[in-house]
Amino acid sequence: MFLSQFGEAFGWSVDGSFFMYAIALFGALAAAIAIERIYYIVIRSNVNADKFMAEVRKLVAGGNMDRAIALCEQGKQKALPFVVLRGLKRANESDTLDFRAIQNAVDEGTLEVIPKLRERTNYLSMLANVATLTGLMGTIYGLILSFAAVGSAGVSEADKSRLLARGISTAMNTTIFGLMVAIPTLIAYTYISNRTNKIIDELDEHLVKLINLITGNR
Repeated sequence: MFLSQFGEAFGWSVDGSFFMYAIALFGALAAAIAIERIYYIVIRSNVNADKFMAEVRKLVAGGNMDRAIALCEQGKQKALPFVVLRGLKRANESDTLDFRAIQNAVDEGTLEVIPKLRERTNYLSMLANVATLTGLMGTIYGLILSFAAVGSAGVSEADKSRLLARGISTAMNTTIFGLMVAIPTLIAYTYISNRTNKIIDELDEHLVKLINLITGNR
């Protein structure tokens, strides 16, 4: 009975509502982060890399560096055009080929983009785990209440049965609510992580090809 008294002193009602509110808070935070990340990754930063780079390579190979730069300027809010723009501007600054300078410009742009792509994504994994553990904590709390009710002296059998059922209900409710928040959060985390890695892989692939093309032309 000590835990139930301790819990009630801190607002932990016997129906497990404290744990449910905490899990709901974690779910709201996860939903906000997921929506913001999906917008940033899928809409704001994503581009049809093959189509975009085919056009850029065509312009660069034809010596139309200014038009290639203008094309990147139009979409520089997206990850790939932003980094490509850095490399093209550096290559266009001088008539002499400076491979290292172009590579440094591209690397600098990549180092600016990648942290923004990965920002806050790991919080989704953390919130999913915390929601699961909070549900588990509520489960243990409900089971302790159940065992305390069964072992209580001076309580009628009918009251024991009622308290036992209430404790088990608390345990099951917090468990399923924690899983209801954790599972979609993990799905969102996996989806966002995969889309982020896809953008980063496209950066690595197409930037190497672009640098080789620029140096080859020079």
